[in-house]
Amino acid sequence: MSNKTSAVVKTNPRKAVMIGCGFVGSASVFALMQSGLFSEIVLIDADKDKAEGEAMDISHGIPFARPMKIYAGGYDDVADAAIIVVSAGAGQKPGETRLDLVNKNVAIFKSIIPEIAKRNFGGILLIVANPVDILTQVAQKLSGLPEERVIGSGTVLDSARLKYALGEHLEVDSRSVHAFIVGEHGDSEVVAWSSANVSGVELHKMCEMRGHYKHKENTEEIAANVKNSAYEIINRKHATYYGIAMSVRRICEVIMRDEKSILPVSHMMHGQYGIDDVVLSMPAIVGANGVESDIPIELNGEEALKLKESADALKNIIDGLEL
Repeated sequence: MSNKTSAVVKTNPRKAVMIGCGFVGSASVFALMQSGLFSEIVLIDADKDKAEGEAMDISHGIPFARPMKIYAGGYDDVADAAIIVVSAGAGQKPGETRLDLVNKNVAIFKSIIPEIAKRNFGGILLIVANPVDILTQVAQKLSGLPEERVIGSGTVLDSARLKYALGEHLEVDSRSVHAFIVGEHGDSEVVAWSSANVSGVELHKMCEMRGHYKHKENTEEIAANVKNSAYEIINRKHATYYGIAMSVRRICEVIMRDEKSILPVSHMMHGQYGIDDVVLSMPAIVGANGVESDIPIELNGEEALKLKESADALKNIIDGLEL
């Protein structure tokens, strides 16, 4: 990806912008308000009243947090932001897959991303709208920003769901579980069981320590439950937003604090695992400048094959888009 030829606007290191004030955008701003990461958060939405209402409501919690400004704004406010989060797009409805949203949300991105590009934005662009892997690649192309600075929330939430499920299964703190879901944030996602462990102890050994011996049945059930959890939540309450809000908060923490943490974010593949020129959710070192480098995790033959199939499914859709 080429850099913009005109001068990049200097970023305000304590400023974030949320584009899209639906359930996900608003919940994410609420989580970010409590984080103390920012002194200024701007909300942008096609429905200006909605953005103003959410900004007012969330601002009323500031006396219980830290001093900051939260307000509704426009695209001129994005230029000096450290992070722009894009959650704008059609939501997933009951019975609908994330990939069903492609054409609707690509059309929306065609109106949003060029507005960001016009302002010579110099920060990190974080895509949260679905299908997140495809929309991250769309944003990379439409923005002209260096690809390492355009990342997606990827399978950060899926991996958190997996850790939570394994923590419940093993009756251990989910923060001690180290496991990734990779590939598409969607139906073709892959659980990297080969590299999963609990504080360095191989997963199957930990399972047996905790009295679980039906490894195949248990892993298949957990993987299915994690993959279908969004559908289950949407069927019950019509949207998911708290889990992804905490994922957005975590990604922003890693970027703002230059933590160089390893997160399975959506980013461009360049030959890793035999996959090229497609954005996938894979573990990477993330810091102040976005994606620094990939982290090669162990995958067995079946997992690597499923990952390639996931990549091919996404690439077929990308190749059919008019950008």
